[in-house]
Amino acid sequence: MSDWKKICLVSDIPVLGSRCVARPAGMDVAVFRNDKDEVFALLDRCPHKGGPLSQGIVFGTSVACPLHNWTIGMADGCAKAPDEGCTPKFSVKVENGAVHLDGHELATHALDLAPPVAGPAHKEAVSP
Repeated sequence: MSDWKKICLVSDIPVLGSRCVARPAGMDVAVFRNDKDEVFALLDRCPHKGGPLSQGIVFGTSVACPLHNWTIGMADGCAKAPDEGCTPKFSVKVENGAVHLDGHELATHALDLAPPVAGPAHKEAVSP
């Protein structure tokens, strides 16, 4: 049995946009709305270099990563050819205009993935 958590109303998500859902542990979840009011949820991390998908451009059932323009399918989290890789997806239920995410998935899904590190901190430590 699923433990559905109300996140927001569909109308709280911009058309062709997203909003982020913070979790106590793990990376944020990006919740997307397309122009047909379909709602999708993915880990807010592109499988390529970890770009924030919540800041990407939504079109159809895909989102374009803002860093390198990879196209990610919002229904399955997978990159479109010729690119490869997937980001974890989350179960979504829309009921009476409210968006719900699976509470068990929010608490346990993709906790092992770390947010990307950019800039000088990303460089490998050099041994003396």
